[in-house]
Amino acid sequence: MPVTDVVIFHNPDCGTSRNVVRIIEAAGYAPVVIEYLKTGWTKPQLLALFAAAGIAPRDALRVKKSPAAELGLTDPSVADEDIIEAMIAHPILVERPIVVTAKGTALCRPSEQVLDLLDRWPPGPFAKEDGELVIDAEGKRAG
Repeated sequence: MPVTDVVIFHNPDCGTSRNVVRIIEAAGYAPVVIEYLKTGWTKPQLLALFAAAGIAPRDALRVKKSPAAELGLTDPSVADEDIIEAMIAHPILVERPIVVTAKGTALCRPSEQVLDLLDRWPPGPFAKEDGELVIDAEGKRAG
């Protein structure tokens, strides 16, 4: 019976995010998948996620394939408050995927970081979309 004690803030267009969903599901979880590009963000939600993950807004700022540079957000002098307001206005600015479990909250890049948040893992061997091994045949973390 799948367990639904995993929440993932997911972008289905992102390979890393897809790999994390695959790892979670292959481990037997039925995650709550939140497509944040559709739902958007709230300030309390972002502040709570960042605090739980132990990261600053700048750490979660997506720079590649986002308007971060055009909005001037890559300048180190930009305040966290301004980054959060921009993330609310432009959800694509939040790096992905963010995963929440009973073991913690993390920005799971690279995708195998999600293993630290799971009580059980998929059976090995298990590989990412690109074929890179995440879990070896003995069920141990690869690499």
